[in-house]
This record gives sequence, C-alpha cells and structure tokens, in this order.
Amino acid sequence: MAANLMPGRFRVFVLVVVLTGLASSISAQFRLFGPRKAAAPQPMRQASAYISRQEPLKVNQAVLKQATPDNTHIVVSPSKQRAYLMVGDDIVADGPISSGRRGHESPKGHFTVMEKDPNHHSSLYGDFVDSSGRVVRAGVSARIDSAPSGTHFAGAPMKWFLRLTGEGVGMHVGILPGYPASHGCIRESVDGAKLFYDNTKVGTPVFVAD
Repeated sequence: MAANLMPGRFRVFVLVVVLTGLASSISAQFRLFGPRKAAAPQPMRQASAYISRQEPLKVNQAVLKQATPDNTHIVVSPSKQRAYLMVGDDIVADGPISSGRRGHESPKGHFTVMEKDPNHHSSLYGDFVDSSGRVVRAGVSARIDSAPSGTHFAGAPMKWFLRLTGEGVGMHVGILPGYPASHGCIRESVDGAKLFYDNTKVGTPVFVAD
C-alpha cells in the first residue's frame, strides 16, 4: 500500500515545487515591470523661458557723444531683427527689434520720421475695456471687431513712437519674442526706443531693408 502511494505523493510534491517557483517568478516580474509610482509633476516654465533670447542693446559711447538729432539716421534690418542708430557710417546703437509678421510685414524702403510722440496709442489695435478700465476682450482690431456692450476701444500703448508712414507704421516700445511678430510696426526694447527717440527728429532718414 505504502509503495503504491509514493509515486502519487511524489508527483504532488513536484507540482507544489513547480507552482511555488512559478509564483515567485511572476511576483519578481511584477515588481520589476509592474505599476510604478507616477513621477512628480515638473514645475511649469515661465512664458519668458520660451522666448528666443536676443542680444541686448549695444551702445558705442564714443560715437554717442557725437550724435545729435541733426546728424543721425536709422537703418532697420528685418532679416537680422536689429535696428541701428547711425552717425555717418558709424554705429551709435545696435538694438533688437520685432518687425511685422507674415501677412503684416514691415514696409521696406526709404522713409523719414513723420511724427514723434512719447506716449502714442494705436488707433487700430488694442483692447475693449469697461468703464472701470478692466480689459473685457484683449488683442482686438478696431477695424473688424465689434465692442461688447458697455465697453470701449483702448489703443495699445506705443511709447517713444517714431512714425514712418501715414498708415501708422512706426518704431516704438513693444514685446520682443525674437522673431517678426508685430502688425507692421518695428518694436524695440524700452532702452533702445528711448535712445532712438532722443537722438532723432522729425525728418530723420530711416532705411528699412534686408
């Protein structure tokens, strides 16, 4: 009787050993490849981190001492996204710009400063604001957008404005993302726009070309 039971018990023993080993293997694989804890979320990057960095305004102080509104001219290079304040062939200042984006390219050619306005506002682009000055709808065109009830149009600020065309294209302070992004105007940094403004006059030549 005992001799006849041994083979069966042996088979059970072997089966138990095999199943135990298989369970251990599956458990190890689950620990290796199974669900992992979610990675901690990365902090959001500031919008400025995505802006292409441009070389800041460069000023030749020796040439600046010679500059007057009567002897300067301006050269703008949309391809380089730079503007140059010049005395003859010498560069007084070399500053970053943002010219007109596709479909709104800045006009090229020879111009003269038609108007100077230190606190100019756009008559075409801006925001719809309520009576308290709260922006209800931003980035609108007075030409094609309708003002919501109870709001009025407030033109975008264009500080240190130098008008180049009768249609309103000019040079002024604006956002510089590192590429052409305006509606046609030539945006400058605050310090660059002020320097160009202070050293030019109505009638100063401006050449915009690649």
